[in-house]
Amino acid sequence: MKVKKLGIWSTVLLGINAIIGSGIFLLPNQAYHLVGTASLGVIFFDALLVISIALCFAEASSLFNRNGGPYIYAREAFGEFIGFEVGFIKYIVSLIAWATMANGLSTALGQTFPACASRHIQIIIITIIIIGLSLFHLLGASSSKWLNNIATVGKLLPLILFILIGIFSIKLSHFHSILPTTYHKGNFGNAALLLFYAFTGFESIAVAAEDMKNPQKILPKAIIYSMGIVSLFYFFIQFVAIGILGPSLAHDTAPIQKAMYDFMGKSGYIIVSIGTLLSIGGVNIAASFITPRSAVALAEDGLLPAFIKRKNTKGTPYWAIIITGLLTFPIALSESFTTLAIISVVARFAQYIPTCLAILVFQKTKKQSNRTFKIPFGPVIPLLAISISIWLLTQAKINQLIWGLGGLIIAIPFYLFMKWSNAHH
Repeated sequence: MKVKKLGIWSTVLLGINAIIGSGIFLLPNQAYHLVGTASLGVIFFDALLVISIALCFAEASSLFNRNGGPYIYAREAFGEFIGFEVGFIKYIVSLIAWATMANGLSTALGQTFPACASRHIQIIIITIIIIGLSLFHLLGASSSKWLNNIATVGKLLPLILFILIGIFSIKLSHFHSILPTTYHKGNFGNAALLLFYAFTGFESIAVAAEDMKNPQKILPKAIIYSMGIVSLFYFFIQFVAIGILGPSLAHDTAPIQKAMYDFMGKSGYIIVSIGTLLSIGGVNIAASFITPRSAVALAEDGLLPAFIKRKNTKGTPYWAIIITGLLTFPIALSESFTTLAIISVVARFAQYIPTCLAILVFQKTKKQSNRTFKIPFGPVIPLLAISISIWLLTQAKINQLIWGLGGLIIAIPFYLFMKWSNAHH
């Protein structure tokens, strides 16, 4: 049976869906509180860093057509153990991210519809989200593609409306002061680390390479297109929010809703509320599709039990989907998962930095003719991405670094057990 796979624009929408989540609706006020109008510069700074990292992912993805993304790149460049470390923490971070978004959607529904606010109802909602999406993805990538595309377009429309209409209501006087009077040394770094979280997720689309048509050609373009579109959205959303709300932006917990209400009335507020639900719902769809593929990649190399890589007649890894759903469910119901979600941005650098380092290796070991995409200026961009990433990590607190990178230590006994198990079978 011929399996339908994702094309270039479905892959781009998958990438946008994996990046833009609930954070974009909370992004403006937190950034403005720290650095004021200079938050526009922070977005530009983070966009340059993320695009530099994304270019490394784009070149690496042009060399492989397997599932796995960062795991495959690290394994090929630095060996099985480093690859497993990256792949393991990738899977853990993905589980936490999906659990966070499932819980976040139940919370957002509770805020929009008071009848859904009780803990009992939220547990039911979380259960429906995780079980429902897991069952849906068992139908194959074609069904997942249409659901993902609809969710992505649906959540982008309110944001496009916000920018196109809101830009005519801005007050230029709100841009006169660059930094707030409460600015302190280190606020820029804190804001950069905070806003960086809103850009994360682009690395996930490379994990599902085998579900795409000609991934070595599609993935590099999809990664670059996704990041370019998201960066523009973030900049203009921040620009319009500052222009409409001014200094009060720092104190608005729902800034985009507030701004839309100011220039469109109650209808604008409703539109953005729907967009918020679609946004968080869209990230759930993307996460539930991508996360099982991380486990499949490890199983294909004997680093997780072999049955996890089995696929049904639709070409979907049914055991990986079922196990991912079962692991995500208790995390989503946990009271402590939000703390893990905060430090997940630190853990993501365990994927980003090894991938950038891998490019430096591939530039020497891989034939240039094998690439469908090549980063310009040789090692300059990977080295820049590595340097800024390390600087950004220094802005995190010690406990965030310990928890964020602790998964690398936890992975060691899992690796040793699978090596022992494979040797005795």
